[in-house]
Amino acid sequence: MADNYLGRKMEEYFSRGDSDRQPRASHTLSRLLLRNRSCRGYDASFKVREDQLRRIIGVNTLTASARNRQALRFRPVLADEAAKVLPYIRMGGALPELHLPLPGTEPNAFIVVCTTVSPDDDLFIDLGISAQSMLLQAVEIGLNGLCIRAFDRDAIKRSLALTCEPLMVIAVGRGIERIETVEIGADESHAYYRRDGRHYVPKVRLDELIIR
Repeated sequence: MADNYLGRKMEEYFSRGDSDRQPRASHTLSRLLLRNRSCRGYDASFKVREDQLRRIIGVNTLTASARNRQALRFRPVLADEAAKVLPYIRMGGALPELHLPLPGTEPNAFIVVCTTVSPDDDLFIDLGISAQSMLLQAVEIGLNGLCIRAFDRDAIKRSLALTCEPLMVIAVGRGIERIETVEIGADESHAYYRRDGRHYVPKVRLDELIIR
């Protein structure tokens, strides 16, 4: 093309600062939140890598912390150690008849979130911020996850030789479930359920969350 039009346009594009670039539609916060569903079934053939877990844990160098104590610590668990965690976690408490995870869909990577201080209200605020941030990062890089608080703390502490107290186990992997949110009223059942192979998560509609 005359005057190297395309070449000049490419140079202009690559010379622009990040502030001039719009975020990809798939990575907007709303879309990440929508995709960030609690996943209880995973592709067992997919192995999460160490660098992926490090990237997920890395968000904690940027997140808020009450009184800036930064008392959370993180133990990555890859496939070679998954057997040290799997027997001691419980998933899908609202669907006990399914005995989740189904055979062959177990997660094979985890992040065990621990604390260096005695738990208090501030620490659990930090835990919520940390867990949500890590799961959003997992979704951004094409993975899925699940926060697990139903687990045998003493067994996992022994199994992984932890020197600090475990608070939560986060499963990480490539999800295979079909999950949808369902709008409900505040007085309707909040229990998640499954129908025709799909997992449904009730969420209270916005107008009923706002105090007037």
